[in-house]
Order: sequence, then C-alpha cells, then structure tokens
Amino acid sequence: MTESEFVRHMPCDNCGSSDANSLYSDGHTFCFVCHHRTGDNDVIHSEQMSKTVYLTGSAERLNKRKISEKTNQFYQIYRDGDTLRFPYHDEAGILKGVKIKQKRKDFRYEGVSTNTLFAQHRFPNTGKRIVITEGELDAASCYEAMPGWPMVSLPHGAASAKKDIQKVIPLLQGYEEICLFFDGDDAGRKAAEEAAGILPPGKVTIARLEGFKDASEALQADDAEAIRKAIWDAKSFRPDGIVDGKTLLTIVTTPQAPHDHEYPFKGLNEKLHGIRYGELTTFCAGSGSGKTSIMRHIAADLLSKNEHVGILELEASNRRTALGLMSTAVGKNLQIGEHEQSELESAFRSTIANWNLYLFDGFGSFEPDLIYNRIEYMATGLECRVIFLDHLSILLSGLDGDERRMIDSTMTRLRSLVERTGIALFLVSHLRRSGNDRTSHEEGGRISLSSLRGSHSIAQISDQVVALEVDQQADSERKLTTVRILKNRYSGEVGRACELSYDLNTCRFIEHEVEPEQAEFNPATDF
Repeated sequence: MTESEFVRHMPCDNCGSSDANSLYSDGHTFCFVCHHRTGDNDVIHSEQMSKTVYLTGSAERLNKRKISEKTNQFYQIYRDGDTLRFPYHDEAGILKGVKIKQKRKDFRYEGVSTNTLFAQHRFPNTGKRIVITEGELDAASCYEAMPGWPMVSLPHGAASAKKDIQKVIPLLQGYEEICLFFDGDDAGRKAAEEAAGILPPGKVTIARLEGFKDASEALQADDAEAIRKAIWDAKSFRPDGIVDGKTLLTIVTTPQAPHDHEYPFKGLNEKLHGIRYGELTTFCAGSGSGKTSIMRHIAADLLSKNEHVGILELEASNRRTALGLMSTAVGKNLQIGEHEQSELESAFRSTIANWNLYLFDGFGSFEPDLIYNRIEYMATGLECRVIFLDHLSILLSGLDGDERRMIDSTMTRLRSLVERTGIALFLVSHLRRSGNDRTSHEEGGRISLSSLRGSHSIAQISDQVVALEVDQQADSERKLTTVRILKNRYSGEVGRACELSYDLNTCRFIEHEVEPEQAEFNPATDF
C-alpha cells in the first residue's frame, strides 16, 4: 500500500457533495460521503483499510465549540493537537473505525465501516426519544444542551442519510419518537424528508432550528435553549398525500355548483349532471361511429360560452378540425362541396375569431411526451379549462411494448395531468373487436366496460365512460346513435341517456328522448 498526502477538498460528481471529495498528492480522489474513489488502485480506504484501529488523544473541552470535557469523554471524542477523532462502534460496542477531522475540514476514516450511527452503542435500543443529527459535533452539542438524552449522528452527512438510516431501522424501532435534527439548509431539509419516509410511521418528528444552521452553531452562540426548543417543538412527519380530516372543514362546507358546464344534450345532463373540471371523461364507440363529430359538437357549444378550449385531433389536420367546428357552430356543412371564400371568412369571423380556441399543430407527430407536454401547456400556459384528445390509439402508436401496459401507463399519466392542472379532459377511445357470436360495434352491438380496448385501466381511471352505439349499415332514416353511460363516478347513474341523429347538412346532432331504463349500479366497476 502506498501513502499519499491530502491536497484539498473538492466536489463529488458521484453523490453531489460540495466538499466531501478529497484530492490526494498522487492524483487519486476519495469521497468520505459516498466512498466513491478514482485512480487509487494502490491506495486502500474505508472498508479496505486495516481492521486494527487506535483511538489516540484525550477528551478535552472544546472551547470554541462550547462542548465540555465531560460530554467529550462520554462520546469518546478525543483531541490530539489539531486533530479530533470520532469513534465508530458496531452493535456490540466494539471499536471498528475512527473518523479523523483536522482544522481545515480534512476528514478521513480508518478501519472498517459499521452499520451503526455515531455513538449509537452508548444508548439503549428502547426509550422515549432519540435524536439523530447530521454530524458528530452536532450530536455532542445537543447532548450538552440536554444531558442524558440519546443523541446520535449520521456517519456520512445528509447526502447518505436515507441509506445510513435504512441500515439501523431495527435499532430505532424501540423508541417512541425518532427526531431528525438535520441542518437547516436545503440539503438537510431534503435529507430529513427522505429519511423520514422509510422510518416507522407515526414515530418520526423533524426539528427545525430557528436562527442557526445547526446545533453546533447554536451552542457556540451560547443558545442551548434554541436547541432544546427545536427538539421539544419538533413537528410530526406526515408524508405527502396524507391529510388530517379535521382540516377539511372549509373544503366540505364551501358551497359548490354540481357542474361547471352543461352538455348540449338534455339526456347527458340528466345522467352525468353536467361537465366538471378535474374529471376525465372517455367517449368510446366503434370505428366511424361519430366520436369525433360529437366531440366537436360539445367543444363548439363550450366555445360559444367563452370557455377556453384545447383540441388535439391526432388524425385530422387543423383545417379539417377548424372547418368541422365552424360547421357545427353556424349550422352548415362547410367541409363538403365548394364554398366561396367570403362565406368561409364570414363563418370564421363569427366563430373562431371570437373563440378562445387552441389547436395542436402536430398532425402525423405522435411522440407521447410531446403530446403530454402540449396538453399541460394548454392547461397552464393558455388557461384551457377543457381539453379534447382524439384519440387514445394514435397516442399509443408512438410507444413500443405490450399494449395493456402502454395503456396503463398512458391513462395514469393523463390522470396525473388532470389532477395536476384541474382541467376537464375528454378522451376518445376505440373498442376491442366483438366476439364471433356478438353483433359488431359498427352494426349497433351493445357496448360494455369490457368492450374497451386493451386494458381495464381506461374504465378504472376515467370518471365517466360514455358509449355511442350505432348501426352504420342502417337506413339513414333509422340511423340513430344510442348514448349509453357505462360509468358515472359522480352519481352512479348509468344506462341509456338519449338517442342522437346526425344531420349531415348542419353537422349537428339532434337529440331524441328515450324511455328511462332501470339502471344497474355496480360499485365494483362504477366507482
């Protein structure tokens, strides 16, 4: 083994520490946080070092740190000139390693690593409270402020807090409270939250020190009371997503309208009780069954009410989408036949020119991440409260892999977008092929939740699922679309909502009332 001398501290590219990486005279580096090493084939550190270690020096008062001789003797923090030595013991209390600190913050470690915290062997494995700090001197400072209380520290600082605490969870479970007293900087706060997340639920508190970076700094300022206050006032850790029911008074007692918009169809309103922000509604039907047309009808109605609407029709050009919306709004088919430019300009000025409409200009581009990004931009950057995505299968075409898993992932991401932005998202989905013994969906076959293509996640994640049943081969006079509610998380009402007929001349749907069905409510699928 060759010897080399410490040169300077430097950042560690492996763990991100700003100064724990050490450069030595022979060119090798070693990080005392993550133990990453470079260029040291002939140099041995940490676990590779000799198992025989010695704790030299003596327990002395550290005047600058305001730590007494008695406390240092308890922790066996020994001083030898400008050097401090911090012993590390295994669970049995046997000395295994020594961390050595010099004045210029040169840390090095002799011996083998232990799966324990600093000074953990000095305290029992049961008790009311144990306090875990970032560094050894912080633990000693806390002990100085509260003698007799279990005060220990991380062996490698905040960067490895989660990993180091994970090793000692069995040794901590006997305490009623595990108090994390890390530094008040961003790294300390992040480390405390990460470590708290793996500790026994309900036992973890996080201490916040006012006016000081850490306990050592507070003690040096003769403010032991600040340390005590931080520990006594430590807040119980509650992971993200957990809410105390007692805090919901305002939420549950604030009057809220049953919907944010009405559908342009009476039957849909009666079943679904309108359109609500923060919900995902899936429309499904066989190929060529009018899914896109009904989306445009709903969108045009919302736009006429000054709503901000985003539309991503992945199989249609923006020209076709715009003409379809204009046709529905003015009640004249502008997509078929020839039309004078003046007529088209007049229709545009009376519709799109006055609308808050935003379209995705990406026909033929189906990169999923790009589309998710554009949806979020429409919601947050353009303030679109209602967005239409037509359709799911095209979005999936940009992915590789098992279809079921792709649908699961896609629906989860879309749901996350809805929750994060609060939009009302309308999604168009295709159906799986009907069995040989069943009428095809294109011939008016009955649609159920099991008809959805590829995965149960479409039904599970959607708030509402609306099916369009139409016999495309029927005579035009009898060609009615049955609108059926398959899932309704809001009220549980399912079954036929209405029947629609499409007027090709006006590009509008005409609603026909139906006799009410006895809806079967299945909580296993409807919630």
